[in-house]
Amino acid sequence: MGIADDLMQGLGISDPVIRLGVTGLSRAGKTVFITSLVANLLDRGRMTALRAAADGSLKAAWLQPQPDDTVPRFDFERHLAAMTGPDPHWPEGTRHVSQLRLSLRVQPRGLLAGWRGQQVLHLDIVDYPGEWLLDLRLMDRDFAEWSREVMERMAGRPGAQEFLAAVAGTDRKSFDETAGQKLAAAYTRHLHLAREAGWSDCTPGRFLMPGELEGSPALTFTPLPPDLADTPVWREFSRRFGAYKSRVVRPFFRDHFARIDRQVVLMDVLGAIHAGPQAVEDMRRAMADILTAFRPGRAGWLSQILGTRRVERILFAATKADHLHHLQHPRLTAITGAMLREARDRADFSGARTEAMSIASLRTTTEELIRQDGEELPAVRGTLMDGRQAAFYPGELPQNPAELLVPAQQGATGWLDGDYAVMDFAPAQNTMRAGDGPPHIRLDRAAEFLIGDQI
Repeated sequence: MGIADDLMQGLGISDPVIRLGVTGLSRAGKTVFITSLVANLLDRGRMTALRAAADGSLKAAWLQPQPDDTVPRFDFERHLAAMTGPDPHWPEGTRHVSQLRLSLRVQPRGLLAGWRGQQVLHLDIVDYPGEWLLDLRLMDRDFAEWSREVMERMAGRPGAQEFLAAVAGTDRKSFDETAGQKLAAAYTRHLHLAREAGWSDCTPGRFLMPGELEGSPALTFTPLPPDLADTPVWREFSRRFGAYKSRVVRPFFRDHFARIDRQVVLMDVLGAIHAGPQAVEDMRRAMADILTAFRPGRAGWLSQILGTRRVERILFAATKADHLHHLQHPRLTAITGAMLREARDRADFSGARTEAMSIASLRTTTEELIRQDGEELPAVRGTLMDGRQAAFYPGELPQNPAELLVPAQQGATGWLDGDYAVMDFAPAQNTMRAGDGPPHIRLDRAAEFLIGDQI
């Protein structure tokens, strides 16, 4: 929403707007979530838990030109065609900020319903990479603090040894740009490998999604060990770290983040569990740090940007619930809620309403029971990425989340009582009927929590 929109809304002469931010770490399903949400608000046959859709007060929905001409439009039509076309496949993931405006015509409910005409509410959906949001933690740290934290947690992560070997050969007497670029390339490879292995906290986020900044000095620095302090490379990398914060991170929060009203944080919790205890603890810490962004009144640079504005509702959604039989969904939700206890407490303290939920933005499986070693197991069946059909039982999640979270916080390197598998399923063939959006799990409940009070 631009300055003109802000002014008109403040004067009460424009339709109300809700800005919904959608973020999450890589492969959490941001693009699929937005595409399916919009499709299911346009065709509401599967949105029975959204009260306005169920009682008919949501009369119509349509796409409008987005209000900000400087932000790329979320390519809804192309992504929907990828998911539901004759050769269904997953759409490309989020690589930059994009936006989409969906307008809703609503008949007010309650005592005044008969006296008030239909109203229009604009839902502006802002899609942005979660990797960029992780950079929030950099703003309150200087180069020495950030370097110390990264170097301490780097041990055991893929690609770390190669990067550390490159650091060990650093010239202590002079700074060479070519050597600096090689260090940055080694560190970037480490971040990509760590992310692929299931780690969440991989900063700086733009190293993973550089866009137009690829190769720039603002993305040519790395953390360094304390024995390189006061060397030419330390001084130059410290300067570039400061430039990254002031010229890359701060403008992102100022231009895109500061006006968000409602927020969805998507999490591949199952992927982290499969990767092991250290990945689970890494995700827990990353989410707790991310949620500092939603604390109004926080001292320092962020409060200057956000002012008194607060995010009113935050949904933490564990995605890919269709990879589990529905009997295990409550356990996935409980694990997600427990993993995010610290983050939720921070947000709740600020007055925001929060909710943890297990969802599948696009359901790819059906449920069945399979026999294994004389025992019936609740499984799911779907199409694998290579086209084969398979029934899959991923293992049983614990009823008590502490059975996962305590070993993770204690630094365990593996699960003692089980191995939790994951499977990559392709989108199923399109079976949508007229008036129905794509099949999902609890997307209607997510929509009710996020916007149900306004429609």
